[in-house]
Amino acid sequence: MHAVPLAATTRGYAETGYTVENVHAGSIAVVDTTGRLLAWAGDPQYPTFTRSALKPFQALPFLLSEGPAKFGLLEEELALLCASHSGEEKHLHGVRSILGKIGLDAGHLECGCGVPLYYEYNNMPVPQDQTWTPLHHNCSGKHSGFLAWCRQHDVSTTGYVAPDHPLQQAVRAALADAVKLPEAKLPRGIDGCSAPNYALPLASLAHLYARLAQGPRDAQLGNALGPLFDAMTHRPDMVSGTERSDLVLMTAGGGDWVAKIGADAVQAVGIRSKGIGIAIKIADGNNRGLHTITYNVLDQLGLLDDEKRTVLERFRQPLIRNARGAVAGDIRPLFTLQHA
Repeated sequence: MHAVPLAATTRGYAETGYTVENVHAGSIAVVDTTGRLLAWAGDPQYPTFTRSALKPFQALPFLLSEGPAKFGLLEEELALLCASHSGEEKHLHGVRSILGKIGLDAGHLECGCGVPLYYEYNNMPVPQDQTWTPLHHNCSGKHSGFLAWCRQHDVSTTGYVAPDHPLQQAVRAALADAVKLPEAKLPRGIDGCSAPNYALPLASLAHLYARLAQGPRDAQLGNALGPLFDAMTHRPDMVSGTERSDLVLMTAGGGDWVAKIGADAVQAVGIRSKGIGIAIKIADGNNRGLHTITYNVLDQLGLLDDEKRTVLERFRQPLIRNARGAVAGDIRPLFTLQHA
């Protein structure tokens, strides 16, 4: 891997200046809808576990078999299939609704339990008297879609996260077909929610998002990508949550940008009007500089006007504060994109 410095954190005093303390290296790929590399930093072919950025494409088998119509899923429920939701009441209600429509309940979810992300991202204490269930896990929407495919195709809902389950075989085959790589060339790992996840060249992830942003115009997958793009951009609050970065990015994009973050510092963005996809990976998996890097990729590509800058200002060069709230430093970009 030929990672390059992408962001730094600094420490110091405003009166005397800041000194770089930490440097986070990684890679960036920007491609068009044909997969042609337009701009990059580091290694645009770096094999990257896609993590939650893969979620729209893990839903492909369900969309391609017209599952949403069969079960009468609403647009906000379709958005949940792509979500790393915050466990807010609207998210829990949506997942319950999907499960109800397929005749199952939260006990069938195999994602494990997790504290809702809402508390972390809103700086709130986690209630100590609350019992968490798989419904609260940020991936429960994706898993409800997995279960819906199983019900649609009359296969066992037990063990649906196993790599050899028919559902996961269908996901792997659909992904390999979409990226035009043999299944054997897709390294597999177990994700935080226990479902298989795959490593792709970073540029291939960017290409997937360039295509997702085109929605129904995609010649191969338009019937699936169209509804997914619409759901994600119409209801970014269901894909993400209050104070979450994907909600902020898609709000700034005004229906033109589709965005999905992944664990361990992965970010993918598709820009419909420009016909491009962007994928970012920080090599050490530390998310701290990810939003600043994303802001500066968008800026260097000429995608930010005054209105978008205002919405995204929190990401541009955020301050680092200590426990008393005093400014200790900041997070700043270090890279300049290379262009083909």
